[in-house]
Amino acid sequence: MSVWLADEAATIEFAAMLSEALPADHAGWTVLLEGELGAGKSTLARAVIRSLGHAGTVPSPTYTLVEPYELPSGNIYHIDLYRVTEAEELRYLGWNELDDGLRLVEWPDRAPTLAEHADLQITLVYEGAGRRAELTGISDRGAELAGRIEHGQQLSQKIN
Repeated sequence: MSVWLADEAATIEFAAMLSEALPADHAGWTVLLEGELGAGKSTLARAVIRSLGHAGTVPSPTYTLVEPYELPSGNIYHIDLYRVTEAEELRYLGWNELDDGLRLVEWPDRAPTLAEHADLQITLVYEGAGRRAELTGISDRGAELAGRIEHGQQLSQKIN
């Protein structure tokens, strides 16, 4: 499925749709955020984190690699693998200890084996003045979630 994101407001609205489509217990879910530098991966991740209830700042995890958020709805881990050079480094990040929450992973191509265990891939590509978000369900539950988002988007377009 594909969603046109004209601007930051559209990205925030899309993040809200994604957040609503996620199950209440999103522990163990992994969403891969792909795209060129500046394509909107961090904007999307921040908007998802805020949509799920975080009210404070959402710093970029570029240098910390993992930014954790403890919310009433469950834990969220915003992960940036840009500086990771080998998939083996995930072990040193404590990757296995992050399965109690939703993992939003920027630059997942730095650890290609992540796709084997992920649920959803969102690829952001430049298109004119905006972006296009391409959703791919990797796991069965990720495909189901992408279908719910697509159905919700179609209903929204019919109403508007």
